[in-house]
Amino acid sequence: MNEQNNLFHYQFTVTKKDRQKLHGHKSCVLWFTGLSGSGKSTIANAVENKLYELGISTYILDGDNLRNGLNQDLGFSAEDRKENIRRVGEVAKLFVDSGLVVLATFISPYRSDRETIKNSMSPGEFIEIYVDCSLENCEKRDPKGLYKKARKGEITEFTGISSPYEKPVNPEVILNSNQYSVKECALQVLDFLKANHYL
Repeated sequence: MNEQNNLFHYQFTVTKKDRQKLHGHKSCVLWFTGLSGSGKSTIANAVENKLYELGISTYILDGDNLRNGLNQDLGFSAEDRKENIRRVGEVAKLFVDSGLVVLATFISPYRSDRETIKNSMSPGEFIEIYVDCSLENCEKRDPKGLYKKARKGEITEFTGISSPYEKPVNPEVILNSNQYSVKECALQVLDFLKANHYL
């Protein structure tokens, strides 16, 4: 017997629109995707600081942070990567439902996984932000020393080296972190949000 048949979605009185009204702005997820070392977390941090100054309620979901807690039981196989992103997508949806602007910083290498999350949300709630940085520059930065380990074979299935990264086909925002500073990239995200009436 399928236990899922015994689950029923409870409709609570306070809605997402009520929570958005309380916060005074729309809710959405800013999904930062790109190679390790491309600048996702650093840029998201700068964006959150700007949003905080504007009185916007936010929360950052970061890849390493969640793997130390919610997803500590997962490895880095293709299946575990997909499950990691599936869980994060569900958490992001909850935060969007709570009326917040969520900043999610995940390599999320598979296009289909990102599309699944986007399709699970209402139109306009998932904003894909591709942090475009060459593999060469990511390796030069290598803030965590992961590329060196991957090149030595100490890390298997490392995105960009021994595991694929599928670039977004039509992201809402492309940030060229090869060419632009963290501040300039953050302002580009803010400009998008203002131009599209999220703020």
